[in-house]
This record gives sequence, C-alpha cells and structure tokens, in this order.
Amino acid sequence: MDKKIELTRTERLRKWWPLAVAAATVVAAIGWLLFGNHSSTLRVASDELTLSPVTRAEFKDYVRTSGQVVPIEVVQIAPEEGGIVMEKVVEEGAHVRRGDVIVRLSNANLDLQILNAEAELAEKQNMLRNTQVAMEQDRLNNLTEQAQLDMDTERKRRTYQQNQRLADQQLISREQYVQSREEYELAARKKQLVASRLRQDSIYRSVQMDQMEDNLSAMRRNVVLVRQRRDKLEVRSAIDGELGLLDVELGQSLSPGQKIGQINDLRDYKVQAEVDEHYIDRFRPGLQATVEREGQTFAMLVRKVYPEVRQGKFRVDFLFTGPRPSRLRSGQTFYLNVELGQSAQAVLIPRGTFFQTTGGQWIFVLSRDGRHAYRRPIRVGRQNPRHYEVLEGLEPGERVITSGYEAYKDYEQLEIK
Repeated sequence: MDKKIELTRTERLRKWWPLAVAAATVVAAIGWLLFGNHSSTLRVASDELTLSPVTRAEFKDYVRTSGQVVPIEVVQIAPEEGGIVMEKVVEEGAHVRRGDVIVRLSNANLDLQILNAEAELAEKQNMLRNTQVAMEQDRLNNLTEQAQLDMDTERKRRTYQQNQRLADQQLISREQYVQSREEYELAARKKQLVASRLRQDSIYRSVQMDQMEDNLSAMRRNVVLVRQRRDKLEVRSAIDGELGLLDVELGQSLSPGQKIGQINDLRDYKVQAEVDEHYIDRFRPGLQATVEREGQTFAMLVRKVYPEVRQGKFRVDFLFTGPRPSRLRSGQTFYLNVELGQSAQAVLIPRGTFFQTTGGQWIFVLSRDGRHAYRRPIRVGRQNPRHYEVLEGLEPGERVITSGYEAYKDYEQLEIK
C-alpha cells in the first residue's frame, strides 16, 4: 500500500513563489502605466532661454509695417501705333505737361494705308457724282415721258367725248365711238401704270442715293481715322508730371501697346507697403495709421487694399490726411503703425520666436520653483509688434519660455539647469 507524502511549509512556499513574482510584476507595470511620469524630458541651460511673464494689461491692436513713398499716380507710356523711333523729344527726369510730345515714330505702312484710303475715297466720290448725273438724267426723261402721256391721254379723252356726242346724234358709226372710248381708257390705264413705275423708280433712286451717301460718309470717317492714326505716331504725355522712365532708343521698333516708360504725377504722394498675409482679413480702406518723421507724428489712412497675395504679402496704399513731412521724395522708406481695432484689457505675453514653431497652439510654462517647464496648449488671438493676446491656457503671474523651440519641440518637459 502506497504512503502519501506530506509537503513541508517551505516546500509549499517554493511552489507558489514564481506565481507571486509574476503577479507583483504585473501590478507594478499597471501602476507605472497609470501613475508613472512618462513624459520625455530634456535638460537645458537657463542662459539659453528667454523667460517672459504673463501679464494682464491693455492690448493695443495695431501692426507695424514699412512702406515706400511713391507718386500719387503713375501713368504708363505706350504708343497706340507701332513704328520706328525717329526722335526722343524729352529725356528722363524732365517735367512735361499734358499733350507734350515725348517720342516721335515713323510707320511707312501706315502712310501707304492713308494714301490708299484717300485714293479709294476719291474714286467713290467720282462714282457718286456720275451716278447722281445719270439718275438726274433718268429723272428728266421720266418727267418728259410722263408729260407726253398726260398730253396723249387728254387728247384721247377729248376725242372720246366728241365721238360720244356725235354718236348720240347718230352722226358717226357705233364702232368709231367704241374705238375712241377704248383708246381713251387704254391711255388712262397706261398713264396710271407709268405713274406707278415712276414713283417706284423715284423711291429706288432715293434709297440708292442714301446708301451711296452713307457709304461715302463711312469712307470719309475712315480716312479721318486713318489720318488720326498718323497723329498717334507722336507719343504724348497724358498728364502733367515728371518723366520717370523712358526705355527707348533711336531706330527701335515699337509695337502698339508696348510699355516704354512712365510719368509720375507729383501733385501728391502716397505710401505703398507690403503687409504679411496674416492680416489680410483685417485690412480695409479707411483704417487709421500714423508715421513718425522729423520728430513729428503724421496721420494717414488706408486708401486701397490690393487682394492679390504674392510671396506671403499683400499690397496696401496709404494717404496723408493732414500735414505731411517736408521734402518728400519717391523711394523714401516710412514706418507706419496701423490701428486694426480698439484697445482692450487682455492676457498678454511678449512676442518671441517660439511662435514660429508652435503657431500659437502651445507653449512651455515654468513651474513655481523655475526648475522645470511643462508643455501646455494655449489659444492665441490678436497680435501686435510687441505682444500676443492669449485667449485660453495662461493666467497672469505665470512665466513662459518665449525663445525658439526648434531644439526641443518634440519634448513634453524641460529641466532647467
């Protein structure tokens, strides 16, 4: 008979020891996952960082931009007719008045067109005169024919009336009377038909003459226009101003509409600036702006906002609304402050290069002891040249890192040495 072997306490503990170790390992792993700090940490030197306070203060909603002084209006110079440059009447920088000749051109083809148009006009005029003479002669012939018919009809009417009286008295035969009546009626009908034909001929001649007169008038206008094209071989100034550019050489061939220069209207000036596309939805005509020059502040306003964006910028024109700086010259650079809205109290942080990495969506916030910085989501609203307006995520009194984040943009926590 087999005997049952009893395990000692030590042996029983050894049997359950692997299971206990495994259970403890699982519990530790769960605790580490739930309560452990898994954020990636980077050590950085404090002298590499720019630390800025979060404050509540008045936010001035403005943007600062630079612009260049340009004439109030620039008129492009372009010939309406093509040709060869024969003479440059004025040079760049000269003051011109409206209608002054700037460049004279020559165009042999245009001269030939003018001669052909004039010859065709003379031919048409001769044709019209010949037609008028022929129609007048035809009209006189018709009037002669009509007069003869009138006289013939009247004679046959008298003969018919006489034969009618003689027939009543039985002095002539019935046949003679009937023939005189038929001849009279035929002459009367023929007179009516000829009169109708003459009326139609008169209408036709009138319409034909009107058409020829219209054609001749059109040809006269065409000759006038062609002659005016010759006048356009002299390129003239459209306004009073300064010839700022003239890019032509003697003997150069120009095509119609080709830009060859510009005239600057010096009656007034404007400032033209290029602004970052971030502000394109906030700019509109009428916004107030100021510029500091010669120790004074001058008022300006937005005259025009160009909708086209090029290389991340859009163009804006500013006008002076009152006194303006003395000795204004084209090409001068002005720095303008443009008011985009009303000032208001807000949570602010200084501008910094961190924005280029985060886009204003998050920022590193320092702990109270200043030894650590933690990544925190924020929401940035308006901005001006000095501050960002923080709508969510920060409180006044906190400190943040506003220097660049390129070296540690992928970390959740910074340890500051």
